[in-house]
Amino acid sequence: GTPRFRRPPSASRRTRVVHVFPKRLVFSTDKPHSCAMTKSPVKHPGQTLAMGFEGSANKVAVGVVRSDGHILSNPRRTYITPPGTGFLPRETAEHHRAVVLDIVKQALEEANITPEDLDVLTYTKGPGMGAPLVSVAVVVRMLSQIWGKPIVAVNHCVGHIEMGRVVCGAKDPVVLYVSGGNTQVIAYNERRYRIFGETIDIAVGNCLDRFAREIGLSNDPSPGYNIEQLAKHGGEVYVEMPYTVKGMDISLSGIETFAKTEARTHLKTGKYTKADLCYSLQETIFAMLVEITERTMAHCGSDDVLIVGGVGCNVRLQEMMTQMASQRGGKTYGMDERYCVDNGAMIAYAGLLAFQEGQVTQMKDTTCTQRYRTDDVLVTWRKDKQ
Repeated sequence: GTPRFRRPPSASRRTRVVHVFPKRLVFSTDKPHSCAMTKSPVKHPGQTLAMGFEGSANKVAVGVVRSDGHILSNPRRTYITPPGTGFLPRETAEHHRAVVLDIVKQALEEANITPEDLDVLTYTKGPGMGAPLVSVAVVVRMLSQIWGKPIVAVNHCVGHIEMGRVVCGAKDPVVLYVSGGNTQVIAYNERRYRIFGETIDIAVGNCLDRFAREIGLSNDPSPGYNIEQLAKHGGEVYVEMPYTVKGMDISLSGIETFAKTEARTHLKTGKYTKADLCYSLQETIFAMLVEITERTMAHCGSDDVLIVGGVGCNVRLQEMMTQMASQRGGKTYGMDERYCVDNGAMIAYAGLLAFQEGQVTQMKDTTCTQRYRTDDVLVTWRKDKQ
């Protein structure tokens, strides 16, 4: 019943080494590898420049990326609602429409470029919330016609994967994609990112967000972040919770209901604290994720894992994954909130890769969809593994 990765109260809280360099950000059990991700002042001859637009959930972002992997700018804004509430599609879209042009200006200024320097505009086609997606797509269509630039539609999930690969220098890892709307274990094969395991009901981030609302945690900067901070004060009491792994998939609706029931029943009596429940919820869910990720790694013959998505910047999840990967002689690649959380640069870079392969989205096809599977995308730009 106790998760494999439970940390006893007396155990050391020592963490792995995090390598941070001015041009590189790598979380690894070994020396950092490649790829510089910094602001660069100019566009060199022969290079391609893309501006990416992201607005699939409560964050709206615009990023400018160069074809050699340099991020020139990556500003974003978050629609934050009061504690105990979530964000609704209409209000979120209104927020995005109100601020997106300011973010475009900021992105151009930080990159020290003009619209004439851009070669392509990219945007999130899906998956995501309908109204926010459309609010950003409309802006992209408008700017495309004003500036005379082609458009490339991007799968949000693939954007996360390509951002992680270029930032961390990961070549062909198994990918754990964990966010508010998605939970998938992915590996590349035959020109597609194949989904080997996923949630069969709600996503990890959604589960954490719902529990955070139940116990009244703030949405600033995010519910999951505040659960992570509160969980650091737990560990004295572990509350056994449902551990539901079904083959390669997991189920999270049961543990969400259980945790919320425990909070309603025992927080007032003092049997458990919020920190106890946050700690126990994290440990149990993350152990489930590590299990299905390791099973995928064994199946694919891979020892490296890349964690992407908003939940992926949780340090405890990175610790647990690193423990597993190191036992297999592999590495864990992770990022902080700059690149794990939804951002414009990830859409710009994924779109840029497709654009360099000759892919362009016609204006009549610049639509949005709330359901867009990761393995629906034909990955033409990866030459390392067919």
